[in-house]
Amino acid sequence: MGFKRKKSENEEGDEPKPAAVETEKKRKGILPSMIKNKDKRAAVHAKLKQEKKLEKRKKVKARDAAEKRALELGEEPPARGVPKTIENTREEDETVCRPDDEELFAGNDADEFSAVLKHGSNPKILITTCRFNSSRGPAFIEELLSVIPNSTYYKRGTYDLKKIIEYANKKEFTSLIVVHTNRREPDALLIIGLPSGPTAHFKLSKLVLRKDIKNHGNPTTHKPELVLNNFTTRLGHRIGRLIQSLFPQEPNFRGRRVVTFHNQRDFVFFRHHRYIFETKEVKQAEAKGKKTKDSKAATITEAKPIARLQILTGFPIIKTQECGPRFTLKLISLQHGTFDPRGGEFEWVHKPEMDTSRRRFFL
Repeated sequence: MGFKRKKSENEEGDEPKPAAVETEKKRKGILPSMIKNKDKRAAVHAKLKQEKKLEKRKKVKARDAAEKRALELGEEPPARGVPKTIENTREEDETVCRPDDEELFAGNDADEFSAVLKHGSNPKILITTCRFNSSRGPAFIEELLSVIPNSTYYKRGTYDLKKIIEYANKKEFTSLIVVHTNRREPDALLIIGLPSGPTAHFKLSKLVLRKDIKNHGNPTTHKPELVLNNFTTRLGHRIGRLIQSLFPQEPNFRGRRVVTFHNQRDFVFFRHHRYIFETKEVKQAEAKGKKTKDSKAATITEAKPIARLQILTGFPIIKTQECGPRFTLKLISLQHGTFDPRGGEFEWVHKPEMDTSRRRFFL
């Protein structure tokens, strides 16, 4: 026969039982994804979200109060914490370039780009397409010709790429750019350094032509300034020098053109801008003997480019205007020498197993 066990004097106290404590811990540790009922799951998720929001608000208020108290006492405010991002929590890489790396600087003097980057020869670029071109490819190439100075476009026809490389070497071109298209859309860029390589294969995506950019500007024929950001590893340094060899090393600052290659998480974002110095002058036109339609003084706002003397004396407004095109590059492979898909030696090839960590970058 079963019977209920009587509670002892120690068990009758107000202290919670160990089993009750465990159940409370379990309830606190339950995740919304573990709840099968949709309504309950949504309610728990909303409750947790609200609690996090309130907790964050309390921390912000406490931080602001501490800063205000420190300023009143004439002390330095407490240092703010640095938020964790994928960039500042990236995995350690031995190939990251350092300012005191003598081997790196010695290699720069002897690599394939030293002749162009040391002003030994001016960059001369040949641009062509794949055999099966599309309707959007020529429009993209036309804008590339306006971005890269001293560049020439030749129709591909039925010529093999190796014969085009031989022809470009005879004509003393320093680089060859091949625009590959697929389904009427440019989807890849092949940049070949001449005469001895290397060859970089990029995936091209998110292409926006100049006509599709709102309030775009029209570029001039001045030599642009080149900005390369976040190419920090040995591989990134090499890719940066390859891109740098496409542009002249003596920009014309009067044109106020800037070409930017910004590397972020191994995606290279291309932008083309013009920066403009403006001053706003407000004038009131007094109507003397002449009446306007509204019979009021007309207020005219004019924006005029200002000279260097005005920049030094006044406070100009600096604006940027995008000229286009706009696209994103992703490095697929880097090969020694000129293009040779069968017998070529590859310096670096992207493989799917390299993408196992979000905090591992190669450029």
